[in-house]
Amino acid sequence: MSEADRVWRERGLREAVLAGDERAWRTWYDESFAALDAYVAWRCGGLRDLADEVLQETWLVAVRRVRDFQPDRGAFQAWLRGIAGGVIRNRLRRRQRDRTVVSLNGDVASGQPHTDKRERKERVAEVLAKLPEHYEAVLRAKYLDGKTMAEIATEWNDSLKSVESLLTRARDAFRQTYSEE
Repeated sequence: MSEADRVWRERGLREAVLAGDERAWRTWYDESFAALDAYVAWRCGGLRDLADEVLQETWLVAVRRVRDFQPDRGAFQAWLRGIAGGVIRNRLRRRQRDRTVVSLNGDVASGQPHTDKRERKERVAEVLAKLPEHYEAVLRAKYLDGKTMAEIATEWNDSLKSVESLLTRARDAFRQTYSEE
């Protein structure tokens, strides 16, 4: 679908949703759910419970803010990912604050293998949330979407060398941020 066709279609869906057409919402939801779910699960480090909470809150925010969506500025899917990214960052900040309070009270229960694995996954999600958007985007394209460097370069209208360099910097930033306490 061309960009002009996407804009025209999403403008029509937006207007139908604003007019109260439930089928338009169902269409957007059905078309967007799988990709958004994969993105959120990846950003949440594979923690299904956190991903489910983020997905639910993302859709609630989207329903409340659908008037803010402007198809000529970008695709509905990208708009949803932006909302989800904000929800994830907010939830992880809250979890970090809660963990700090529990830690200060001396009530931390750790040392169990499933707890350590969960903590690693939470740490991955926190690191992804801290990375600059362009680093997160190239990591997502490579590791979530499974695209080759050539595919990413073509899609982004960039050189292969530039994309490889960006991926290297993104990996380094991820490693560095992950290893920091």
